[in-house]
Amino acid sequence: MSKEVFDELLGKVGPLITKVDTHLRMSIGPAERLAICLRYLATGDSYATIAFSYRVGRSTVAVIVKEVAGAIWTALVEECMLVPQVEDWRAIAAGFQESWEFPNCVGAIDGKHVVIQAPANAGSLYFNYKSTHSLVLLAVVDAEYLFRVVDVGGFGRSSDSGSLRNSAFGESLRDGSLQLPPDTVIAGSERRGPLPHVFVGDEAFPLLDNLLRPFPGRHLTRERRLFNYRLSRARLVVECAFGILSTQWRMLRRVITTSPEVTELCVKAACVLHNFLRRKTIDMPSRTPIARSTDEVTPTLCDAPRMGSNNATRQSIQQRETFCSYFNEEGAVRWQANVV
Repeated sequence: MSKEVFDELLGKVGPLITKVDTHLRMSIGPAERLAICLRYLATGDSYATIAFSYRVGRSTVAVIVKEVAGAIWTALVEECMLVPQVEDWRAIAAGFQESWEFPNCVGAIDGKHVVIQAPANAGSLYFNYKSTHSLVLLAVVDAEYLFRVVDVGGFGRSSDSGSLRNSAFGESLRDGSLQLPPDTVIAGSERRGPLPHVFVGDEAFPLLDNLLRPFPGRHLTRERRLFNYRLSRARLVVECAFGILSTQWRMLRRVITTSPEVTELCVKAACVLHNFLRRKTIDMPSRTPIARSTDEVTPTLCDAPRMGSNNATRQSIQQRETFCSYFNEEGAVRWQANVV
């Protein structure tokens, strides 16, 4: 983060974290408070280490991290992660069509476990399938690797489909209140009629009217394998976004020792800061794949268990078949025959 970007961030967050001096002591200034919080998010260092570096008390660092992380989210969410409206969804769909040749796609969805220290008296609520304790980060990402929707705080024992079902986003997706654009005819495919705008997810998610998942099984026809490839290719953006997030904010690569409430604030702050910095520093075309190093997959930011539901409606099954036919016929691209 450059000094100019830090100063801009301070201008947005500063009014929310400024404290008043008293006759007993001078307050810690907003710039130092912001720096302390960013240091924690960027490194995941212990409060004791950060306290020693800034010559403040450990309890002071704990208070600052909690307050500033919440202030970062409050200050940036409306600018960097406002809930998309109809025109926003259309713009996202245009981005997926241009960059990933996937029409009517309004986002890639996935869930990751953020590993935490076992909370007191929590029982098995946060205990996940990898025998650690965690919170679930559920996110929708656009074609530019920006987080458009995040839901943090799901219990670690939940699968991706369970986290989606229990989230506000999942409720809106099921009851049709997301303000998605109406069904649209894909250019060059008028004979198929209008198709819905959809999110793309892996097999951990259920098949819904506005959520596509791959065809299950191993012995699939070539047409279905090709559909799965095209869907997975578009879904790659959410995996890349998680990789960028955990590389920039290495708190996510450690076992987080704060309370679940503070962890939720910190993860949300990291996500909105990711968007803030992406919009300031994007220096590559959106279609360029993000290099994925071997240390990107870490034990503290891992996939949620794959327990997707097979209780799909007849309409959603038919819609997936229509997309499958499209990708094998008029929606085919030159190179796809060489990769399936």
